Amino acid sequence: MVKFGKWLGGGLGWAFLGPIGGLIGFALGAMMDGQEGVVSQGNIRPGATTQGDFISSLVVLIAAVMKSDGRILKSELDFVKDFFVRSFGQEQAQQATLLLRNILEQNIPIEEVSRQIGQRMDYSARLQLIHVLFGISKADGLVSPEELKTVEKIAYYMGINTGDFNSIKALYSDNLESAYTALEITSDATDEELKKAYRKMAIKYHPDKVAYLGDDLKNQANEKFQQLNTAYEKIKKARGLN
Repeated sequence: MVKFGKWLGGGLGWAFLGPIGGLIGFALGAMMDGQEGVVSQGNIRPGATTQGDFISSLVVLIAAVMKSDGRILKSELDFVKDFFVRSFGQEQAQQATLLLRNILEQNIPIEEVSRQIGQRMDYSARLQLIHVLFGISKADGLVSPEELKTVEKIAYYMGINTGDFNSIKALYSDNLESAYTALEITSDATDEELKKAYRKMAIKYHPDKVAYLGDDLKNQANEKFQQLNTAYEKIKKARGLN
């Protein structure tokens, strides 16, 4: 029997509408074809973003990024599987991976999908999506120009502002200049401006911002928060600050 966990069976609301709904519906149909499967829709309702909406959106966007350079690398797929396991547990990871494999076979209307997410998902959750996409893109050691272009396109149509996008992108570079960009300041900022910028970013990217999506995703968001702290500590060390 094909079983779909709480994030599919009990949570999908707006993801069943529009382009995401079409992609997910096709994938679910392929997964259930010839098998006894149940997707309970008793709790599905349009309205607020649910964990199911977030994960469904994430799987579709991951597929779009993985397809952008015309090849699906094993390193990328292994990274995604590991991410799913760490974020959602073994059973949910298996379901998400099956869903991903089927969506990878489809043509993904990136602009329409991204606009739907931008219209229906809150900003903190959208920032978290972009953060994960950069992690996927760098799974093979570097972000290819095609992958970067796709992530930029997704961010643009989701309504992510340029400063926030550049801040997240900078978290995946190791140089000092990128650490400043991650905090949305320049290297000529004063020490006081540095501290103020860090406090501002710490509030913006705090894991509690996405706590409503469940503990699994909140814990995953903590990784991004730690990257921000690392950038701050790198600048403090370079300046000789305590």
